[in-house]
Formats: sequence, C-alpha cells, structure tokens
Amino acid sequence: MSTVLATSFIHSGDLIAVLYIIAFSLFIYGLSGLTGPRTAVRGNRIAAVGMGIALLASFLIEGMGNWTLIIIALIIGTIIGIPSARSVKMTAVPQMVALFNGVGGGAVALIAWAEFNDSAGFAGEPLTFVIPSLFAAIVGSVSFWGSNIAFAKLQEILPGHPIGAGRLQQPLNLLLLLIAVGSAVAIASGETATIYILVLLVASALLGLFVVLPIGGADMPVVISLLNAFTGLSAAATGLALNNTALIVAGMIVGASGTILTRLMADAMNRSIPSIIAGGFGGGGGEAGAEGAGEHGGTVRATSAADAAIQMAFARQVVIVPGYGMAVAQAQHAVRELATELEKRNVEVKYAIHPVAGRMPGHMNVLLAEADVPYDQLKEMDEINPEFSRTDVALVIGANDVTNPAANTNSESPIYGMPILNVNESKSVIVLKRSMNPGFAGIENELYFEPMTSMLFGDAKSSVAEITAELTAL
Repeated sequence: MSTVLATSFIHSGDLIAVLYIIAFSLFIYGLSGLTGPRTAVRGNRIAAVGMGIALLASFLIEGMGNWTLIIIALIIGTIIGIPSARSVKMTAVPQMVALFNGVGGGAVALIAWAEFNDSAGFAGEPLTFVIPSLFAAIVGSVSFWGSNIAFAKLQEILPGHPIGAGRLQQPLNLLLLLIAVGSAVAIASGETATIYILVLLVASALLGLFVVLPIGGADMPVVISLLNAFTGLSAAATGLALNNTALIVAGMIVGASGTILTRLMADAMNRSIPSIIAGGFGGGGGEAGAEGAGEHGGTVRATSAADAAIQMAFARQVVIVPGYGMAVAQAQHAVRELATELEKRNVEVKYAIHPVAGRMPGHMNVLLAEADVPYDQLKEMDEINPEFSRTDVALVIGANDVTNPAANTNSESPIYGMPILNVNESKSVIVLKRSMNPGFAGIENELYFEPMTSMLFGDAKSSVAEITAELTAL
C-alpha cells in the first residue's frame, strides 16, 4: 500500500505543478542576475538549478517514454556540452551561443517531425495540437539552419560579407515561406502523407539558410538575438502542443528576452530589424592600405609605447575603448594593470562600452569583469559620450566600426546614422591595432586619419604591456 501511495504521490499532477513553479521562479530570479557582471555567474547557476528541477518534474509525468534513450541522450549531451563550454575561448562565445541556440531550434523541429510520424500524420489530432506543432517545425527549422550560418560566419568558415542572389533574394525567401506555410496548411487540413512534412522542413531549412546568408558579419550579433527569440517561440509552441508547462514558460522567457535584446541592439545600430533581415551590411575581410586606400584618403601617424605612456602619465582623464581586438588578444588583464598604474598617478580611468562592441551584447563587460575592473568604471555609450570632450587621451583597443566618425559625417557610408563612441572629440586618440585592416563592417575608419589620432601597431596585449612598462619606468 505504501509503495502505491508513494508512486501515486510522485506522479501526482500537484507535485509536478509545484516543482514547475519552483523552477520558473528560479528561471526568473536567475535571469535578473544577468543584469550585471558581478551577479551573472550566480544568476546562471540559479537558472541552471531551475532547469534541473523542471527536467526532473518532466520525468515524473506518468507515461514518460523510453528511459534507455533518454539516459543515452543525457549522457551524449553532457559529454558534448560541458567540455565545449569549459574550453571555449571568450572570443568564440558568440559563435557558441549561435550554435547552441540553433540546437534548441533543431530539437523542436525534430519533435514536430516525431509527433507527425507517431500520430500517422496528425490523424485525429485536434488543431490545438497540430497548429502549434507545425509552427514550431517551421520556426525551429529556420532557427537551426540560420544559426548554423551565423556560427559559420563568426567562426570565419564562411566569409563575413553578404552572400545572396541580389534582387531575387527576397522573392526567393517569400516563395520558400509560402511553400512551408502551404505545406502546413495542407497537413492541418488533413493530409497525412509524409511528403508534406518533409517539404515543410526542407523549405524552412532553405529559408533559414537564405535569410542569414545575405546578412553581413557586422549584423551577426543582432541576427543571433533574433534567432534566439525564434527558438524560444518555437519551444513555447511545442509546449502548447504537448501541454508541457515548462516548455511554455521557458520558451516565452527566451522568446521575450531575445525579442527585447534584438530591438535594443537594432536601436543601438540605428537600423531597423527589416533592414537587417534584408541584408547587405557588413563586409568583413576587405583591407585598406596604410596610406588611406579608401575614399577618405590621407596618411596615418604612428606612435610608440613610450610616447603613449608619456601622454597618459600627464593626463587627467583617460578613457579606454575596448573592442573585439582586445578580446582576440586576451588583453583585458593587461588593460587592468595599465589602469591600475595610471590610477597610482591620480589619473581618472573610465571604460567606454558600445552596445555592439565585440560580437555579442555585453561582450566587453564580461571580459573586463573577468579582469576585476570595477563595474562603476564601465560607462555605456550615452553616459560616456559627453565625457570625451573633457578627455585628455582615448585609448582605442581594436574597436573599429563603433568609433568611426563616418557614422556621423558621411552620408554615403553604410554605417551612417549608427550611434558611435565620439572618441574623435578627445584631445588625443591612441589606437591599438595589428594593421590597417577594416573592422567587421568592411569599411575604412576615418578616425585613423584625424590629426589627433596616432596608431600603435602590434598585438594589443603586448602593446598594452609595453605601455605599462614605460609608464612604470617614468
């Protein structure tokens, strides 16, 4: 009797509901911790505990399927996921986010396909089950294949410049969307042939590929956020179809947060989401010569670590502008050491953070927090821009497109109108770069030819260390 009661209690709907409520509370509380670098790690761990509880609650649902396959899947996922997450370099986190996000969308699409096969083509299933499943199949497939293209572009497996069919691109995308939706309508109307679900999945896969391929590398952070929202919505739709509360809530949280983030990033670049989807911006891979090979023309002025140290030693305020170059060189700790040396000389140090610096939102914040940079020294774009006119030296470390004055002055520039960090208003600008190669947008930075700007060429980490050594010797 006691065994029966225990089994009944474990599989009780009330117990499962309570566990889900606890899990959702931990999701939300963990998400709130992601608002700052100091609480982000704790927030991730809390949310992970919540996901573990939600997983446990789902396993308690009576009639759960083949436990052998479930355990095998958990083992495979653990073997792949933990080493990948532990070994990934900070510079490669954006593409890992894209890849893992895509896996979620692909899983949802596969669930829809499995449900179609298991129910003999959704025969006899209510529309409340069929429509969410078909929606999840389309959106999940688009997210999976689109995320893989985003990964390949960020990983430089594919070129960062737009790859498309020109004027035929949007009509082609519309045709693929109509084929996918048409197949879904046919299935919802009672067609049970396997060919319909296969056509739906293939058309959606091609749509995911053809939507992201024409988008330039500079827009990839926004694309990743948008596809993340797609994955969340498709997971929520699957939750509706399967009557799984955990999937519904978790999917809506991901979908809502991804949508908000996409909008914020698009606003930060002064670009509409439809224009980003239309593609065409962000070259990546072009090369401008040191003599000003672009339409701007002019020459650049080189400097040395010793000269840079002297300038900063006698400054009242130094603003450090980190970018992807700092991430690639793993220079954040060296930057922190430089700032500490400056502070010993009573120089005020601040960090200017552009919303899309690097290749994902918050990339620079995470790197600098890793080096124990005080959070109150990190200044967002709107807060730091008025400070540049009072700044003696702006030290730009690989931040290319987000410091380009062409965004304010050159109406012919593809980044015209994008809010930037106004470093050119500083009394002096020192730029640390390996070469004169353009940034991810593939265009020349006019800042480099301004009279207040000097270039210190070389690896960012080594250059910062040399400046610190020279500063210490003064």
